Amino acid sequence: MDSEARVRELLAAGDLRNAATEAIRAFGPQALGYLRAVLRDESEAREAFSQWAENLWKGLPSFRGESSFKTWALRLACNAALNLRDEAWRKRGRRFATGEASAIAEDVRTRSVLRVERQRQALEKLRQSLTTEEQSLLVLRIDQGLPWNEIAEVLALEGKPVEPAALMKRFERLKDRLARLAREQGLVDS
Repeated sequence: MDSEARVRELLAAGDLRNAATEAIRAFGPQALGYLRAVLRDESEAREAFSQWAENLWKGLPSFRGESSFKTWALRLACNAALNLRDEAWRKRGRRFATGEASAIAEDVRTRSVLRVERQRQALEKLRQSLTTEEQSLLVLRIDQGLPWNEIAEVLALEGKPVEPAALMKRFERLKDRLARLAREQGLVDS
């Protein structure tokens, strides 16, 4: 049974604690990879990942199943990244106390630190020039391998739908720009 089915089965059985644990362990590495790629700072990624895990744990009862659980989890990660970048939130926010969800999140984070750090450093120069929205588009499509309709769901802000065709066009322009920047910075051959 895959993780998606296992989480749904636990939810249907009313076992929220084990559903949350399974969800964080199964989808945490993807959420953390997304956060590291978008935020480009390990301490910010750690903070956003902790927020993601807490939000997933607390929000699990509200999961309606209208999308895949993976899409919902990545939507939470996208929101965590955006919230972290919101200066008003940072001024009034506080770090979560290490609770059960944070402990599981920390376990997942530390297991993947070395592998992801090497990848992150190689792309850091290019990603610094991107907006948060551009980074989200890139990470969701390339790193997470989501189809365009799921990316549109993740990036729909405040309930405003995003057309998959528009995302595809933005992605093509972004790829062209990144290729040009990579050539200019000597990261790839001309």
